[in-house]
Amino acid sequence: MKAKRLKVKLLPLALTTLMLAGPALALEPLNQEKHINDSLVAGRVGDVIRTQCPSISARMFVVLQKLNELEDYARGKGYSEAEVKAFLKDKTEKARIKGLADAYLKAAGAVPGDVESYCKVGRDEIAKGTLAGSLLRSWK
Repeated sequence: MKAKRLKVKLLPLALTTLMLAGPALALEPLNQEKHINDSLVAGRVGDVIRTQCPSISARMFVVLQKLNELEDYARGKGYSEAEVKAFLKDKTEKARIKGLADAYLKAAGAVPGDVESYCKVGRDEIAKGTLAGSLLRSWK
C-alpha cells in the first residue's frame, strides 16, 4: 500500500519536472542555430565570389556533398523537412543571410564593382581552408 501512495505522490512531481524540462528540450529556432546559419552564410559567400570572379568556380560535387551533410545535420538535430524548407524560403531569413554574407565579404576586402577584390577574397578563402573556400576552385 505504501508503494502505491508513494507513486501517487511522485506522479505530480514527475509531471511538473517534465513540464519544466519541456521548453529546455525544444529546438532553438533555425535562425539561431549557429552551425546551420554559418553554413548558409558560407554558401552565400562562395556563391557571390564565384559569380563575381571569372577565375573562380564552384566545386559542385563538394557543394552538393556539403548540402547533404547540412540536411543530415538538421534532421539529426530534430528539425523537420517542412521546418527547414519554410526557413530556407522565408524572405526575411534570406535577406538576413545575404546581409551577413555581404558583411563578411566586405570585412574580408571585397568591394562591389571591383572584380579582383572578390577574386582575392576567394583565393584567400581557398588558402585558409574555410567552408566557403572548400566550395570553390581558382583557375589562377
